[in-house]
Amino acid sequence: MDLSDFRKEYSSRGLHREDLSDNPIDVFETWFKQATDLKVHEPNAMTLATISPEGTLAQRTVLLKAFDSKGFTFFTNYQSRKASHIAANPNVSILFPWITLERQVIIQGTAEKISPAESLKYFTTRPRESQIGAWVSNQSEVISSRKILLQKLEELKAKFKEGEIPLPSFWGGYRIVPQTIEFWQGGPARIHDRFQYTRINDQTWKIDRLSP
Repeated sequence: MDLSDFRKEYSSRGLHREDLSDNPIDVFETWFKQATDLKVHEPNAMTLATISPEGTLAQRTVLLKAFDSKGFTFFTNYQSRKASHIAANPNVSILFPWITLERQVIIQGTAEKISPAESLKYFTTRPRESQIGAWVSNQSEVISSRKILLQKLEELKAKFKEGEIPLPSFWGGYRIVPQTIEFWQGGPARIHDRFQYTRINDQTWKIDRLSP
């Protein structure tokens, strides 16, 4: 299928240096709020790229659950494929594709486990079925059928019928500590605006405009 005619001209909204804070987390918060206010579908969905021990790349969509000056946090099974990649190589990249706003944010950094206390704090906010769901799957392992998962789900529902559901030892959060953050704004004639923040230290970032 030839897709050469699939074209869309971007608006002239533009992005200027004077619009940007010296701290990229402030800019991200502003953009995230705008994406939320404009009802972008799942604005916290992000593509996470990792590198396997063999050096191959893998990508998947995960959900951002918190961000602050320390970094960007998501949750997963610590026995998953992504977790094994991070254990071998903590360098990762995440991408927020806010296409309807003609924007994307690209973040490169290192992933580190958060504390069990932080994971538990989030785990207790999840719906009960989602808490049980964390116990069901040996994530990324080959299974013969979906029936196995559904059977295990029912068994765990019975097991955890009453009382609080404990945090699985194999489940928790990762915080991505950013080293670079790029804000991309689509522009007419493919003259897009790109600004990249590069971390100098905990308080200081270098800001560069990149050619589209």
